[in-house]
Amino acid sequence: MAGQDCVQVLLLLLASTLLPHGASGQRVKVEPEVLSYPGQTVNLRCAFTDTTGIQLTMVTWIYEPKEGERMNIAVLHPVFEPNYPDSPLKGRVSFMQSPPNMDGPSIQISDVRMTDEGKYICEFASYPSGHEQGVTQLVMLTKPQNSASPLTVEAGPKPMVVARCESLNGRPAAQIRWVTTANGNATTSSKPGQDNTVSVTSEYRLAPAAADNGKDISCLVSHRTQTSPESFQMKLKVLYAPQVAIVGYDNNWYVGRTNVLLTCQASGNPVPTTVLWKSMTGEMPDTVQIKDNQLKVLKVDEAVNTTFVCEVKNRVGTGRDQVTALVRGTRLPEKGATTGSIIGAIIGVILIVAIIGTAVAMYRKHRAGKLNGDGPPKHKPPPPKKKNNTAIRPVTTNNAPAAEERLLHDQHYRTQDAEPVTDLDASNDNEVDDNGGGEGARVHYYAAAPSGWDDPGNGEAPPFYKRSGNESQEYRQATDVSRGDSFVSSGMYV
Repeated sequence: MAGQDCVQVLLLLLASTLLPHGASGQRVKVEPEVLSYPGQTVNLRCAFTDTTGIQLTMVTWIYEPKEGERMNIAVLHPVFEPNYPDSPLKGRVSFMQSPPNMDGPSIQISDVRMTDEGKYICEFASYPSGHEQGVTQLVMLTKPQNSASPLTVEAGPKPMVVARCESLNGRPAAQIRWVTTANGNATTSSKPGQDNTVSVTSEYRLAPAAADNGKDISCLVSHRTQTSPESFQMKLKVLYAPQVAIVGYDNNWYVGRTNVLLTCQASGNPVPTTVLWKSMTGEMPDTVQIKDNQLKVLKVDEAVNTTFVCEVKNRVGTGRDQVTALVRGTRLPEKGATTGSIIGAIIGVILIVAIIGTAVAMYRKHRAGKLNGDGPPKHKPPPPKKKNNTAIRPVTTNNAPAAEERLLHDQHYRTQDAEPVTDLDASNDNEVDDNGGGEGARVHYYAAAPSGWDDPGNGEAPPFYKRSGNESQEYRQATDVSRGDSFVSSGMYV
């Protein structure tokens, strides 16, 4: 019975090798990539998704390193026990299930090493489709040791390394980039590290100048083991000789001037250590006092009519500056304001005054308008009342007042402008004054606009209308007004 089983197995193996291969990876499910660190246990999953009408005869796990030949590391047969051929992984590789399952022959590798990185192929021998497989890439990760530092250099015309950044013993190789305002460039190189790792070194180069000292420079290291780039912030270190400048000379040193001061300003890396003042004519004048980087002239005379030199030293070199003092007989006049600034100030004052004056005038005008009642009338005065066509006969026994009243009445109507009246018949033609119109009654006059003074009473008239003794007592008719110019009819004599 056992011999028959062996024969069947051999026949199945022979058939699987002779049958053509099916479409690879269509029904074999694996993880495309698995990440792991050295010393961990990694699981490599594999499953045949659809076995309908298919008989699985054998499963083989194959390891394919990046460099070297392929090798079988695990074999599963439905009849025999699992087999682990000789390989670098023997003793560390095994099927995950016990007993193993032909539909899901996943394996695990314990204590993984950097040398275990490569391709792992899960291959099925089936009937009648033949061989089908899935490939998993095992990527070994090692977190690198990152560091960066600036290099101290002296200013000069030749390019040199001013900063270095390293990522040592990482897997896979790290990526390095620089961020700085310095005008230079970077060079990057890599080399194999320990246990199949990679070390990456990047150097930043430039021709250093004094202005580059203290500039910011950053190294950014990116790696798969890091969630974000690791940043190293630094400042460039450039050594340079002192840069010197003498300040304080105003070109107005005149005889008798006192306490004038010159200051020697210097910058350098390292910090300058010594400051030396000299005179081009030899010895320093007696009126000169020197303290550190300051030269003070107590009183200006012909002796200080010379060139002063300031020398500053550090361990890199020496820097100097000089100033020639010209002693004058008299003091230079002080500079006043320029003509342009004076004119500008005057124009500005004029504009301000004009604005203020305009504002005051507008305010006064507005206030005067309120006090005088300027503006349109709040209501329209009533139209004049229509009278009978008969001549107005004031009831009086005195001819003089009656004549004056007639003259006033006539003048009143003559001065009226033409005004349209929509309905003159609306008023009562025989309207009689409420006072009875008797002898002592006061006659009221109506006009389209206020006359500016009250209606005259009995025996009253403004001086302008008083008649002279030469005038006739009869009523004098004024010049006729055409009907087109007035709605008041011409006077009638009875």
